[in-house]
Amino acid sequence: MPDTISAPPHTGHEQFDSVEEVIAKFAECGYIADRRLATTVFLQSRLDKPLLLEGPAGVGKTELAKKLAEVTGRRLLRLQCYEGQDESKALYEWDYGKQMLYTQMLRDKIGEVIADAPDLATAVERIGAQDSVFFSDRFLAARPLLDAIRGEQPAVLLVDEVDRADEALEAVLLECLAEFQVSVPEIGTYSATTPPYVVLTSNNTRDLSAALKRRCLHLFLDYPDHERELEIVRSKRTGLPENLARQLVTVVRELRNLKLRKAPSISETIDWSRTLAVLGAEELDAELLSETVNVVVKYERDLQQALSAIPRLVDPNRQVPEDLHGHGNGHGHGHGHGHGHGNGHGHGHGHGHGHGHGHGHGHGHGHGHGHGHGHGHGHGHGHGHGHGHDDEVDGREVRAAKDLPGRFDENYYGAPGSGTKTLSQQRVGGQGHRAFGAATRRRP
Repeated sequence: MPDTISAPPHTGHEQFDSVEEVIAKFAECGYIADRRLATTVFLQSRLDKPLLLEGPAGVGKTELAKKLAEVTGRRLLRLQCYEGQDESKALYEWDYGKQMLYTQMLRDKIGEVIADAPDLATAVERIGAQDSVFFSDRFLAARPLLDAIRGEQPAVLLVDEVDRADEALEAVLLECLAEFQVSVPEIGTYSATTPPYVVLTSNNTRDLSAALKRRCLHLFLDYPDHERELEIVRSKRTGLPENLARQLVTVVRELRNLKLRKAPSISETIDWSRTLAVLGAEELDAELLSETVNVVVKYERDLQQALSAIPRLVDPNRQVPEDLHGHGNGHGHGHGHGHGHGNGHGHGHGHGHGHGHGHGHGHGHGHGHGHGHGHGHGHGHGHGHGHGHDDEVDGREVRAAKDLPGRFDENYYGAPGSGTKTLSQQRVGGQGHRAFGAATRRRP
């Protein structure tokens, strides 16, 4: 019985010559890798150390292992981890069905072996001497870990979501990761002639042991910056025009800044882009995004937050700061026996004008900071009332009046001195939000 069994050598093993080559080859396969990630992959190929990738779901950890197998020409072996998983599903199992079949077929031969045994002990001894026949490589069902070690072809071993496995399975991995070998008590120890590239992924649902991390190169993958995510979407050829793809990536990145149970992943950004392309989108308005946001938001509570945020993400100017309620200009006109009243309320500059003719009375009041116009007209015996409130005039008129130099204070998004603020830091509510709601309610 051999103590060590080595896998046959493989002469086609491919290594990367440089970090630049890693970037180029991954790009050819549709995976956009930054230099930090490419450097780690290059070191893995030279140092023969496992790579542990940690980070939120959907940032490309699993995809990296798939592309690594593709660019190196290795076969991909995947061990999907889950709670309660035992080592037999990761290492190997004995094929009991096959053993029983062979036993039945060789029954006569076994009878011959023990036919002249003088007693039961001698018969058992003779049968025991044949253990190596039924506990041999022929009856061994290799699982991903053993298959990666003893296989004739070099492999990329993906241990996916290792944080979901129990600590007992984590301990089983240590021998394989440290020595690239697997021990089978009945046979011996299998050692890899060409070590597999091992990629472990974790979504950080629990802390991994220090012993496991010590054996690995470590890299934390986060969501990419705007330009790299746009490049990823572009590389997938989703069919969405460049300007809309750029706008969509901005919206997705702002959705991630909300307090969502599950933030949109990169793959979901790609799915959303394809969805909009299929629908023939020519522009990204709040209505279209709201109808399709379920492609990237998968929980009801998250969906409500996203629907509330989308209008301001599409058009940031829909939002007005709390301290800018509008400039009020009230005009009242009364003719004959008519009465006209104009009231403008806000915090800023107000202008009131009242005109009365005949027996008419006109009153105009304006108060506030901002710009708003209210007009009231009364004719004959009619009564006219004009109010300078944002929620009682057409929203487009209100915003046109506010679109004047110096209309923003230092805390307003886009104003000088507010460059450090992001869309996600602005308030969703407030009078601006109410004004937009009132304006859209009156649209035909």
